[in-house]
Amino acid sequence: MKGTRLLNNTEIRQVSACFTGTFSVRNRGLFMLGFSTGGRISELLNLSIGDVWQSRRAVTDLLFDKSIVKGGEISCAVPVNCDGRRAIDELIAFHRERYRTTRANCPLFPSRNKNGRVAMNRQTAHEMLKQAFTAAGLNGKLATHSIRKSFAQRAYEESSDIYLVQELLEHRSVATTQKYIGVNYATARQTVEAMAVERDRTIFRHVHFGFSAVNSRKCR
Repeated sequence: MKGTRLLNNTEIRQVSACFTGTFSVRNRGLFMLGFSTGGRISELLNLSIGDVWQSRRAVTDLLFDKSIVKGGEISCAVPVNCDGRRAIDELIAFHRERYRTTRANCPLFPSRNKNGRVAMNRQTAHEMLKQAFTAAGLNGKLATHSIRKSFAQRAYEESSDIYLVQELLEHRSVATTQKYIGVNYATARQTVEAMAVERDRTIFRHVHFGFSAVNSRKCR
């Protein structure tokens, strides 16, 4: 969604602690797996248990179904970090307790209805996350897409490699990836100041046929 803002690590922890009720594990799992993989909400909701739980353990690499990837891009494997694997473990425990099954074809994020056989829809996911953002006391324009944009920003801050982020987000163009990455003004100012050619300039004055140093100063 255009114009949605990013969440920082503190805000992520605040939101994660705000999921309550019968489906709190499901809802927190969607939130954390999104932050861990950068998947679009449609890709996340399309996941089945078999996509994330193999050989009786959480996967370390996640492959989204390319048939539902936006724009028809060729999908790639996305590494799943410890936050994501923990979310998967909790989701599997939730399925075992509530539905007594972890069949591979069951939706990972089930609807409240149909006894876990139908996936939660996008509108429900949007409303659920909106309530969590409000409960966490956050303001600004926040939506499901904030999760994906925050993943992009965090990946870029860790790697400083926009082409790596492009690969993780499965973007065709790096220009699209650039739109996801917010500008930290303090960092931008520090970078621009560091580029100054006269940061440590020595001031000279002309003395007869030569030059003599007067003083040194730094840009302020």
